[in-house]
Amino acid sequence: MSRINACFDNLAASGKKALIPYITAGDPTPEHTVTIMNGLVAAGADVIEVGMPFSDPMADGPVIQLACERSLAAGTSVRKVLDIIRQFREQNTDTPVVLMGYLNPIEFFGYQEFAHSAKEAGVDGILLVDLTPEEATDVVECFRENDIDLIYLLSPTTTPARAKKICALASGYVYYVSVKGVTGSTALDVDSVKQHVDSLREVTRLPIGVGFGIRDAKTAAAVSQCADGVIVGSVLVDAIAENQNQTKEYIADALQSILAPMRAQMDAEQSGS
Repeated sequence: MSRINACFDNLAASGKKALIPYITAGDPTPEHTVTIMNGLVAAGADVIEVGMPFSDPMADGPVIQLACERSLAAGTSVRKVLDIIRQFREQNTDTPVVLMGYLNPIEFFGYQEFAHSAKEAGVDGILLVDLTPEEATDVVECFRENDIDLIYLLSPTTTPARAKKICALASGYVYYVSVKGVTGSTALDVDSVKQHVDSLREVTRLPIGVGFGIRDAKTAAAVSQCADGVIVGSVLVDAIAENQNQTKEYIADALQSILAPMRAQMDAEQSGS
């Protein structure tokens, strides 16, 4: 059983929902990232999404665009991202890690070589924002052969027929984008999210993670009532930007202060306390 499947099974058995933070690898420098990742786990993260910096992150808003710029300026490459995951795995062999990024750097790296290298580094899943089901056949096989889950995005405008097609290719979990727009959006309608998540459950048995627009404990807890996982990104990346000149320990503490209340309120919501 993969780390992702085991994680969601264990959470379901204990009546909890997954808390899934996102950070960009190498932001503000590659030397910061492992300490930040360990801090996220200490604050209650169940899965960590790690962004691979890209020069044209079309699905992302200004916060993550700037994080990519900082990371690239600090010399972060795809190979460096994999090195970071290897370093994290020296200390943590349990927490699933999902890489998130865009197709171009992986195509340049070579799909098969990348999939093999990612598996060797300790990667559990990958989400390629611009990989459509129509173009995914060969890529899917590369990752399946290396036991890496392929995570897909679904949005409020995804039709039921297309959602079914996408979910048939996905594994691990699916990522429901809760708002129309780019990362960092804030107009989150929890009732609408619930309706869409309920509809998705009719076409997939995979866990459903919800992201975009989740910036505080109250919203995280509300979304956890209908989703299997709560994905938190821009608010954490924003905190990194605000503290980019601080030590890695200081930044890790700053992110823990955001994530830990989300964990606490999500758990309280599930327990009914």
